[in-house]
Amino acid sequence: MSRPRTAYRGWSPTSTSATGLTCALVPSHLVRDTVTSPEVLQIQAAATRSWSRAFGDLVAGLQQRRLWGHLGLQDIKQGYRRSVIGPFWITISLGVQALGMGLLYAALFDQPIAFFLPYLAVGLIIWQFMSSCINEGAEVFIRNEGLIKHLPAPLSVHVFRLVWRQLLFFAHNALVWIALILIFPRPLGWTSLLAIPALVVIVLNGAWVAILIGIISTRYRDIPPVTNSIVTLSFFMTPIVWNYEDLIRKGGPGAHRAQWAELNPFLHFVEILRRPMIGESFEIRHWLVTLAITVVGWAVALVVLRNYRARVSYWV
Repeated sequence: MSRPRTAYRGWSPTSTSATGLTCALVPSHLVRDTVTSPEVLQIQAAATRSWSRAFGDLVAGLQQRRLWGHLGLQDIKQGYRRSVIGPFWITISLGVQALGMGLLYAALFDQPIAFFLPYLAVGLIIWQFMSSCINEGAEVFIRNEGLIKHLPAPLSVHVFRLVWRQLLFFAHNALVWIALILIFPRPLGWTSLLAIPALVVIVLNGAWVAILIGIISTRYRDIPPVTNSIVTLSFFMTPIVWNYEDLIRKGGPGAHRAQWAELNPFLHFVEILRRPMIGESFEIRHWLVTLAITVVGWAVALVVLRNYRARVSYWV
């Protein structure tokens, strides 16, 4: 006869041998507390996917501006250690590039050098900021894997560090613009002050792009090279080294194709900042497009930050 099992109130068997005997007895309340039910998992997931934590990450990141400000400054210093003129190589590099391309394309497009060189240089300055925010934003969390896993800081700190570093590059490159304005004077007026809010709009877009693409790239590592290819192609599709308004005025088959440039979102971001910097007229359509993209872009980025912020540390 088999030995009958002894029932213990409040105790649960963990396993049973082949003879039917209980190998171990564990209090049932311990089993109940250690087993994670689907309801508990849903509650934990909902706690990490909250708007308060998403906005709190951004607010906490802004409050730690001394941290990302110092890190961004150190990034530039480390890149030019033991250099005689240091970060001013950034200015020289862009100045040489603008001069070489300006002389070439001004001759190809039959443009006066006094107009085309500032036009091209300012376009390159703006494009370098935007393209760097996109390309480096795709790897902003991947490159900061060690800090994310060991430093208890908000994710937005790394994004703000990236944008701040690119702003410092922009400030160095702006010296080229100042030199060209002194050499080739432009009719700058009060409308040139629109360059300040235009730069703010571009910075805001650089931040949400880095958040959005950065989080997606931590999960899908094929995104950074794809992003780099798209940005490279967009440089030639955006009126940086060519003037689409001049092509439209000249008429002909190229005028109709030049109108399609309005569908390029990069054009509108370049124009809201370039036009006041070189003394050209204000165009409301560029502002409407960029502001609409800013609102929609931040909405999408916040949704992604809300849903996947907690997973970044596991994906990197």
